[in-house]
Amino acid sequence: MYIKRTLSLAAAMLILFGCGVANDVTVCTDAPQSQWLDQSDFKTTLQAKGYSINEFKVTDGSCYEIYGTDKDNNKVEIYFNPVDGSVVKQEAH
Repeated sequence: MYIKRTLSLAAAMLILFGCGVANDVTVCTDAPQSQWLDQSDFKTTLQAKGYSINEFKVTDGSCYEIYGTDKDNNKVEIYFNPVDGSVVKQEAH
């Protein structure tokens, strides 16, 4: 009886751990990187628009992401489509 209960509990735990938490990756494009805007040029364009960039990275969802401030000095986190530069997601902090 004890072994059966232990095995049932172990099976239930495996099922629960297998479900996991949904992955909240923001996806910006599925285009190949050869079609993306040049990172350096893109950063220069953002700075010309008044953004100050503290961190720039390429995300797992194929986005250009910045952490910094906008022209009004508000802290922002913005995900851009690297093909056309459009904003996909923006959060003010």
